[in-house]
Amino acid sequence: MRILVGYNGSAESKAAVRLAGELAGPLGARVQVMTSMEGGTRERPKDIAAAEAHLNEARDIMASRGVSCEVFQSVRGMSPGEDLVHYAKEKSVDLIVVGVEKRSKTQKILLGSTAQYIILKAPCPVLTVK
Repeated sequence: MRILVGYNGSAESKAAVRLAGELAGPLGARVQVMTSMEGGTRERPKDIAAAEAHLNEARDIMASRGVSCEVFQSVRGMSPGEDLVHYAKEKSVDLIVVGVEKRSKTQKILLGSTAQYIILKAPCPVLTVK
């Protein structure tokens, strides 16, 4: 089984990593933690370094649960939702785990919802955590 976790360093994404770590052992799953750099090749070095630090933090959370994982940054220039769904299709992921943050209706209209996009477009089950 393959579990993909969307991670951006937020409290919600940390909860997603912790939950994926709890599920991985009993399911015998391989865990991949991904962050998406929406700006693609236009990303600034300091933003790339921050994303890498977040991924190291995710790796540490998983290690504290006794679970090894792969971590990686995607810089394809897609939105995070599109990127995770695309990757899940590409790699035949069995489960996506994402954190959700509460937003007002206005914020959702203006900013969109990454989790909502993933839930609607994913090729596999999506587990959300807040």
